[in-house]
Amino acid sequence: MSSSRPSSPAQVLPLTEKPASASYSLHPAFYIGAWIFFSNSTILFNKWLLDTAGFSRFPWLSVILTCWHLVFATVATQILARTTTLLDNRHQVKMTGRTYLRAVVPIGLLYSGSLVCSNLVYMYLSVAFIQMLKAGAPVAVLFASWAFGVADPDLNTLYNILFIVAGVALASLGEIEFSIVGFMFQIAGIVFEAVRLVMIQVLLKGDESAQKMDPLVSLYYYAPVCAVTNFFVAAIAEFHRFEYADFEKTGFMILILNASVAFGLNVASVFLIGKTSSLVMTLTGILKNILLIGVSVLIWNTSVSAMQCFGYLLALFGLVIYSTGLDQLKTHAANTWIWARNAATQGGDDGRLSPLVRRTLVIAVVAFVFVALVMGYMYGGSRDFLVAGAAAAQDGAGGQ
Repeated sequence: MSSSRPSSPAQVLPLTEKPASASYSLHPAFYIGAWIFFSNSTILFNKWLLDTAGFSRFPWLSVILTCWHLVFATVATQILARTTTLLDNRHQVKMTGRTYLRAVVPIGLLYSGSLVCSNLVYMYLSVAFIQMLKAGAPVAVLFASWAFGVADPDLNTLYNILFIVAGVALASLGEIEFSIVGFMFQIAGIVFEAVRLVMIQVLLKGDESAQKMDPLVSLYYYAPVCAVTNFFVAAIAEFHRFEYADFEKTGFMILILNASVAFGLNVASVFLIGKTSSLVMTLTGILKNILLIGVSVLIWNTSVSAMQCFGYLLALFGLVIYSTGLDQLKTHAANTWIWARNAATQGGDDGRLSPLVRRTLVIAVVAFVFVALVMGYMYGGSRDFLVAGAAAAQDGAGGQ
């Protein structure tokens, strides 16, 4: 027994082996950045493809583009299911024929309608205005939840969403190049998506395994249905208009890249939800949309009116209240004030930024982008602003 005491240092071996066995995980900020990148890249890519490239010859060719995305997603999810572990959660879903017909098919049809409308709208509205209209999506989801009995009407919630409704209305009134057709397509896409989200809760009620499908597993089941649906729609509305010259003008590799970016968005969504929460995704979406509006001003010389800036800011304020709650928002504001008051005397000793400081920096970035939007309004689009600056730098020589 005494010989066992000298061997006691061996007991520290599990402690030295434990860090090696721990799985490496990236910082959540990486997944947030990846989601913002793929989401905005998909929107900008689709806008360019439908507004500038070969698919812009006929607006209805957007249905063919949507069908192509879904065919690519069907093939990609099948490959990932057989070669990776990203779709292993599908084994936890008890997908019977009855569940497929009563849940997957109708939800897939709504998803298809949402995608088609979301692509069609790029033919009529600017990216900036589309993102402003999308701020009203939570309102549609809330009303759909009340209509299907998923949630009980609440007066306080109704008051909160009035900010969103008022902001979207002001942004619409301030739109310089307003299109009623594009506006209706965007509203239809929002309604399709809202009803789809609510029907997932209604049709899959009682089947907790199916309700817990992540976006990639959902795409695994929905993509084939959506692809077939869009194929028949495109066969009726677009195939007789489509010419090989349209495909040749765009290029096969461009279409492959476009579908890959759209599919990458679904993969990024899976990791973002797994590493953070739905609330973080909602609030991150606000920053994403503001950045997208700024990029739209830079690329397409989009003019943003003062009324649009104010309306969108009001809608974002309502969305933050709706997502976090007024009480929690007051708490964050109070904590921010306390930090600002004591920042001069309580510096960070460890050299790391606190979560509150990081949130403050994010708010500063948002404010900077908003100022950029106002400047875009003042100069009638950033292209004019950049041209004026270049002309001044060259002493008036060689302007555009």
